[in-house]
Amino acid sequence: MSDVVRGLAVVHVDDALLVLDKPSGLLAVPGRGADKQDCVSARVQARYRDALIVHRLDMDTSGLMVMARGPVAQRALSMAFAARAVTKRYLAVVAGRVKPPAGEWGCIDLPLVCDWPNRPRQIVDHAIGKPSLTRWRVLEHDVTHDATHVELEPVTGRSHQLRVHLAARGHPILGDPLYAPAAVQARAPRLMLHAWRLAFEHPVTADAMTFERPAPF
Repeated sequence: MSDVVRGLAVVHVDDALLVLDKPSGLLAVPGRGADKQDCVSARVQARYRDALIVHRLDMDTSGLMVMARGPVAQRALSMAFAARAVTKRYLAVVAGRVKPPAGEWGCIDLPLVCDWPNRPRQIVDHAIGKPSLTRWRVLEHDVTHDATHVELEPVTGRSHQLRVHLAARGHPILGDPLYAPAAVQARAPRLMLHAWRLAFEHPVTADAMTFERPAPF
């Protein structure tokens, strides 16, 4: 099933959950202030009153999100995310030519913590940072624009994890307003990061469910 709720694509809906394709620039949940109330949860709940947040995407990130319908499904899906039983894959375009890993996939293992004086920014901190692991692989080199298309899989789910890990490796995501230098930020009209694939077990039927949405860049 495919539907649209106030410009928000509904990829799938059943009695237990909804899968949505969030555009870049839209909050997942309300922020502080009257100007930050428009968000995924508000738009969806206007039609599906039992819809509840399970996880979030950064405002600047586009792609697949799942919402539960009712507290029972929310609890089951939240437990699946906490147990790392949900597979999330992202596509990104980063600055520079990334050298492929020795195998098909490489790993970035850098602990992260909130940079409190500059929140919501996160930083790498080997003393007090929380363990953070990202799997990555090179898809294509764009020699003309000195950029690389990569696929990413966050094993942990820290705030801004993919953005910080790539910037720390010297390849910030194009258009990133928080972690890319001004010249790299200016190379794209948006953050070039998209959650393209989501796979998990249905909270009621236990069926394997996989959803994919191509990147809009």
